Amino acid sequence: MSSRPALSTALDAYIEARRSAEAATRAELRLSETEVRALLRIREEPGIRPSVLRDHLGVTSAGVTTLVDRLVERGLLRRELDTEDRRVNHIHLEVDLSAMPWAQLDRFARDLDHAIAAEPVATANAFAETLQRITGEVLARR
Repeated sequence: MSSRPALSTALDAYIEARRSAEAATRAELRLSETEVRALLRIREEPGIRPSVLRDHLGVTSAGVTTLVDRLVERGLLRRELDTEDRRVNHIHLEVDLSAMPWAQLDRFARDLDHAIAAEPVATANAFAETLQRITGEVLARR
């Protein structure tokens, strides 16, 4: 029997389940973790500038250019020139991330949200507060 607290064991199981689900989806769609993060960010901010995407992903300018080029070649993204400044381009999705097979990208998160919504609000809120407090304590020790 493990000497770790039950909450630690449960969080490890959650992390592994999420990691496994996301890895299986990435493999099926032939996408890297960074590519998935880029697609989901572009969904949140259609027309995002490459520099903003670069900062979000924590990659170099050359890295974001290569990533966008690769996704444009696959037909997942498109670039649009800015109408006022032709040196600037904006990145848009060419696929509907709410339709299959792309909807799988954040399926685990959506399923988790539904499961949490089925819990009593007070229970979910208490767990959230506890987890935030514990995470803050851990980060403060670093």
